[in-house]
Amino acid sequence: MATPAEIVAEARRWLGTPYVHQASCAGAGADCLGLVRGVWRACAGPEPETVPAYTWDWSETDGVERLLAAAARHFEPVGEAAPGDVLIFRMRAGGVAKHMGILSAATPPAFIHSYTRAGVVEAALSDAWARRIAGIFRFRNGE
Repeated sequence: MATPAEIVAEARRWLGTPYVHQASCAGAGADCLGLVRGVWRACAGPEPETVPAYTWDWSETDGVERLLAAAARHFEPVGEAAPGDVLIFRMRAGGVAKHMGILSAATPPAFIHSYTRAGVVEAALSDAWARRIAGIFRFRNGE
C-alpha cells in the first residue's frame, strides 16, 4: 500500500487535468470520482468494483447515499483527516454527498479535487469547504 505522501504525490500528478464527466485519465480528463479512482489504481491496484454510469444529478431524486456507501466499502472511515485521506462533501444541506477530493496538506489545510470549468486543482480547505465534509476515509493497508 502506498504511503500518505505517495497518495498526495499521485494526486498532484493529476493537477491541470481538464474536467470531463465520468472520465479518469490523468492529463486527458477526470471528474472528482475519476481523480480518486485514478489515485486508487496507482496506489492500491485495480479498481475494486465497476462504476456504473452516473448523471450530473445522480442520487438527488431518490436521496440514496451511493458515494458514502461505496467509500465505506473500500476505504477505512476515520474521524479526523490527515494528508492522503479522501474527503467526501455534501454540496448543500439536505442533499446527498456527491463531491470528493484528497487532503493534500494539513497546515494550512488543502485538498485536490476536480470540478467543472476548473479541472483538477489544489485548493485551500476553507471553512466553507470544511463545513460540507460528510465523510473522511483512509486508504486501507492491503486492499
